[in-house]
Amino acid sequence: MHKDMFFDYFGEDCFAAVTEDGKLAEFHLDSNSSTEIAGNIYKGRVVNVLDGMQAAFVAFGQEKNGYLYAGDIPVEGELPPPTERRLNVRAGDEVMVQVAKSPIGTKGARLSMCLSFVGKNLIFLPTSDFCAVSRKITDPAVHDSLLQFAQKLSAEGGGFVVRTNAVNVRFPELRVEAKYLRGLYAATRAAYEDASVGDMVYRDADVHVRLLRDFDLASIDNIYIGDEVAYRHVETVLRRTRWKGKLVPYRGAREMFEYYGLEEQVYRIISPRVPLASGAYLVFDRTEALTAIDVNTGRFTGETGLEETVFSTNLLAAREIARQVRLRNIGGIVVVDFIDMTSEEHRAAVVQELEKCLREDRAKCSVSPMTELGLVQFTRKKVKKDNVAVLTKKCPYCRGAGRILSDSYLAFRIQIAIKKCLAAGYESVIVELNAGLAAYIAGERKFGRTVKREWGGKRIYLVPHKTFHEEYFTVKGDNAPVLTLPETAVLLY
Repeated sequence: MHKDMFFDYFGEDCFAAVTEDGKLAEFHLDSNSSTEIAGNIYKGRVVNVLDGMQAAFVAFGQEKNGYLYAGDIPVEGELPPPTERRLNVRAGDEVMVQVAKSPIGTKGARLSMCLSFVGKNLIFLPTSDFCAVSRKITDPAVHDSLLQFAQKLSAEGGGFVVRTNAVNVRFPELRVEAKYLRGLYAATRAAYEDASVGDMVYRDADVHVRLLRDFDLASIDNIYIGDEVAYRHVETVLRRTRWKGKLVPYRGAREMFEYYGLEEQVYRIISPRVPLASGAYLVFDRTEALTAIDVNTGRFTGETGLEETVFSTNLLAAREIARQVRLRNIGGIVVVDFIDMTSEEHRAAVVQELEKCLREDRAKCSVSPMTELGLVQFTRKKVKKDNVAVLTKKCPYCRGAGRILSDSYLAFRIQIAIKKCLAAGYESVIVELNAGLAAYIAGERKFGRTVKREWGGKRIYLVPHKTFHEEYFTVKGDNAPVLTLPETAVLLY
């Protein structure tokens, strides 16, 4: 299988993608204005303790207070059963907390005092002596050897989890990484001592560094980077590794995501309907508590009997569902309504196929048996917003019943269209768009980085319209020496 990575920046937003044989497998969008703060560490203060729920609310510099469960507070000695755990914090206490789960919807962030520092091969647990090895390392001899090594590292303080990437790494390299992670913790402790309540004392890596850290780069063929600053950063990160030769800088005139055919695949993420190669299709329905997926045969009629047609459709659906939950970053509870099958053998085979495909996911998944109604429930670890929530916002025209594209994503699509015009040889580009979106682009200077780097000497005009739908815009090029424009037209920057 051919795998590629792609990284690019639009303003302060980092776009990252992973493709498998040209098909989008993962997409990530990190924005400085977003609430994706999982992994960051803050100095917080306990503001309220709920003994009945064995939880506390902590102010840590965000709009909403986070919640801290008793089970997320380190204890000395043997860990008591969940029903016997007690909060050992009081209102007013200052605490060092790490965001275990970003705020989602109306829920505040889930916090933990059991800190972790993630490296390429190891996870350092400074508040625990727990040692473990990735469940994906199944060779007993390798598993035991790595576990013994982790326990030796733990003798110096703290615990260690050995990640899947460590299988082919020599022990001296792991020691160097362990020392580096201990240094991160020491620096965080020092920052905490000097910080005020609400200050961030440790920031988790940017999305491109996290993907490079979390992926087995031996399986990646090329790493394409469309931003010069990010390229130099990644080049530094990989400087002393054998993976440096996989870096490919993109300097084309067109937007990189559009040039490689990724943008259209990203755009399809927001669609609730996903076609299958056979003519069947899936329908995704998001609710606050779970995601429901319906499998439909569509125009797929098969070539044998009804049972075989349904079985084939469900197998195709199981493979695509595993891909889609990873691509859309769907977390929490997922319920799949497969098409009814009468054969117990077929029912078991569909669940096995789903389990097999979900094992390729880096997020932890757990699948339950199929019910008599043909429903399969599985869970996927949820850390941040799903990609539909990232790429869209609540629709102001239907009072929240639906969603439309976010301003940031619309501006990105406009930049793609502008760059296509300039790449075609036009010296001027006229963009007609919704007045609110025009004010957002100008106010946030969304094209500022590109203007400075690529658009010198070009003329880009924004023509705002109060009556335009928020998602509607037109982009056209012009080489006339004198342009005829409405009075409302604004020369960009």
